[in-house]
Amino acid sequence: MIMPAISYKRHRFPPQIIAQAVWLYYRFPLSLRLVEDMLLERAIVVSYETIRRWGKKFGPDYARRLRRKQPSRDDIWHLDEIVITIAGRKHWLWRAVNQDGYALDEIVKNRRNSKAAKRLLTRVKRLLTRVLKKQGVASKRVITDKLRSYGAAKRQVMPDVEHRPYKD
Repeated sequence: MIMPAISYKRHRFPPQIIAQAVWLYYRFPLSLRLVEDMLLERAIVVSYETIRRWGKKFGPDYARRLRRKQPSRDDIWHLDEIVITIAGRKHWLWRAVNQDGYALDEIVKNRRNSKAAKRLLTRVKRLLTRVLKKQGVASKRVITDKLRSYGAAKRQVMPDVEHRPYKD
């Protein structure tokens, strides 16, 4: 389904400024007056009432367009794990994030000991399987750190996906 283009006819400001103001208002927990001040810092004089009207007129359409973005083969997934402390105990947070920064899936586990090589592989495999099930389509590229369990799990779950281990 092709969606009609948003019409900016009879608006004094260019579409980029309108889109920026609406995006600032809905993306961050900002008041209309703060968005007005932020635009004023860029030498754009707009009243908060105008921003409210723009949000009412263009906001739902912007949100609908963002929600309609379907996962595609061109997506790039980043997989990583991080140590977090919950109630004074170490836990491992496993995350899969796409190139837009949207978290695809997360798993929190509380152990990572010497026997965990096999468990770790299963966790990573489970994470990849859950992400694949949620998204419905596999990405063409997965970027991970150099943890070897990622490569082994990826070979079992998604063998046709390109894997790029990367270490900062």
